[in-house]
Amino acid sequence: MLDRELADAARDVLDIFRNKKLTLAAAESCTGGLLTAVLTDIPGSSDIVECGFVTYANRAKHEMLGVPTAILEKHGAVSRETAEAMVKGALARAPADIAISITGIAGPGGASTGKPVGLVHFAAGRRGGGLIHHARRFGDIGRSEVRKRSVLQALAMLREIAETAKAET
Repeated sequence: MLDRELADAARDVLDIFRNKKLTLAAAESCTGGLLTAVLTDIPGSSDIVECGFVTYANRAKHEMLGVPTAILEKHGAVSRETAEAMVKGALARAPADIAISITGIAGPGGASTGKPVGLVHFAAGRRGGGLIHHARRFGDIGRSEVRKRSVLQALAMLREIAETAKAET
């Protein structure tokens, strides 16, 4: 059984996507597929969710989503540049209207100078244009809580980008 807050947020996003006849793809790193799991736990989600990419390792980000190694080497996996490249890669590889990406440091380890535990980058994009990015510093609040808050943030961004999209006819 899903956490009620996650389930309600997912249901809201799916309803918006359904009403606008939109589909989505997710590219996840630190959440390890949790966003896709939350969405697909809702009955009827198969008409909205095209696919989910779990690209935990840099190699997977490069091979599955086409994130350039130059971006990973220069900016690291936890960066705006990587989050945006993940969205672009998901849109290039999936027949979805909208894609979302999540890449961050859930903890307890993995922090580095300037990139503390709880730092997560998000990007969402629409096919044919429109890209948004947010970075959140959740702090060292525990791995599970960072992952949950990341999914809630991603769902909020999906709602935001879908609400600005025109309904398909």
